Order: sequence, then C-alpha cells, then structure tokens
Amino acid sequence: MNQKFEFILGLSSAYTKIFKMMDRCLSVHGISFSEYLVMYELSKMTNKSMRRIDLAENTGMSASGITRLLNPMEKLNIVEKEQNARDARVSLVKLTSAGFELFTNATQSVFQSADVFLESLDEKSIELFLNIINKIR
Repeated sequence: MNQKFEFILGLSSAYTKIFKMMDRCLSVHGISFSEYLVMYELSKMTNKSMRRIDLAENTGMSASGITRLLNPMEKLNIVEKEQNARDARVSLVKLTSAGFELFTNATQSVFQSADVFLESLDEKSIELFLNIINKIR
C-alpha cells in the first residue's frame, strides 16, 4: 500500500483515539474536547475574545458547528457575546472569568491525560512528531 496514504490513515486513527480520550478526561469538568479547544483558542487572545469565523478557522470547525457549540456554552456562562467596537455587525465571542477558571482546571486534566497517552514515547520521538506536524500545517 502507499506509504503516504498509510501515514494519513494513521494520523486519522490517532486523532480519533486522542479525541475520545480527551472527551472522557474532560467529562469530569462537564465539557467536551471541542469545547475545550474553543476555550483554548480564546484563552490565547489578549482580551480573551475573537470573531466566530476566526474561532471556527482556528479549531477546524465549520461556522455553523461553532455556533451550535457556543450556544450551550453561553447558557452555562463559559463564553459570552461581545460587540465589536469597530463594527457593530461583527459579534465577538469572549471567554468569561468562570470559563477561564474552568479552562484552567480542565487543562490540568488534559496535561495528565497527554502524559499517560504518550508515556511510551521519549522526548526525541515527540519532538520529531511535532516537527512533522508543523511541516504539515
């Protein structure tokens, strides 16, 4: 079989396993891995906010998928809508202080799960794989 195709299949399989593992580990915090990824992207921003379309792009989700994901997060006070001072037609999504606290606590679980998941790999293997991922991006 084609080696590059096998590589793609391997990445896809690893992605599925990682996503399921992270969903399980984050369930104790009452969130999914997709919700965590949204909080991660927002947490990186200086003002903890960004446009929905940018959030969709950064998480690899569709615009409608982001909207469906954000609605329950708004009801739980994890994120909130914020008006853009420059353009009233553009609404921003902002991580609330409660959302940031949840993100901070959940990050500890994510780190622990990542350690367990990758315990069979040494630092050099992880660094090599990170280099491959960065080239693919």
